[in-house]
Amino acid sequence: MFGDFLKALGQLGDRRFLKVVGLGVLLSLALLFGVYVLFVQALDWITPDTLTLPWLGEVAWVDSLIGWGSFFLMLGLSVFLMVPVASAFSGLFLDDVAQAVEDRYHPTLPRTPRLPIMDTLIDSVNFFGVLVAVNLLALLLYAFVGPFAPLMFWAVNGYLLGREYFQMVAMRRLGRQGARDLRKRHAGQVWIAGMLMAAPLSIPLVNLVIPVLGVATFTHLFHRLKNQRG
Repeated sequence: MFGDFLKALGQLGDRRFLKVVGLGVLLSLALLFGVYVLFVQALDWITPDTLTLPWLGEVAWVDSLIGWGSFFLMLGLSVFLMVPVASAFSGLFLDDVAQAVEDRYHPTLPRTPRLPIMDTLIDSVNFFGVLVAVNLLALLLYAFVGPFAPLMFWAVNGYLLGREYFQMVAMRRLGRQGARDLRKRHAGQVWIAGMLMAAPLSIPLVNLVIPVLGVATFTHLFHRLKNQRG
């Protein structure tokens, strides 16, 4: 599976890969900015412009303090939230990445019809919700596992990324049930490949290309496991 990842990495300069990376980042930044604006507006609505404190009297800079505090809070959360957001948006363009891989490495295969847009959208939204919920829960648990927090992050996100990406890629050729059956037969390899994707997720900026590399890697993995099955 390291070979699958290296093949995906070697194709990163493909214009179809770059297009999906660019769209995923732009849409993700737009969504995060929108969430930040709504968050600030909500705080502004529920907090007073001035606050009276014992011994200090009226404090007029509460609004500015909350504004800057919310900015740094969202900046910190974006390190974790950018991953599920970018992953969900990249899922909308999965066909383009998978087809680019097959055009280069499996040119004799017939093209598959594009997945229905509503199915793709529903799957992406569901995946986004699961990733956000699990990562927010994991944020609470990281404090209790100490130095093992990175391992927990890789294990949890590796399972989720492996499960979802392999399923989405395999569905193009085998349908939903066939993809599920193949994934279950090779659950260990799929999980390890997912952890290989999850490891760079903690590196800012690098994590933005991981969704595309993940789709490409699991496209290679799918074809290798399918051929092993015969």
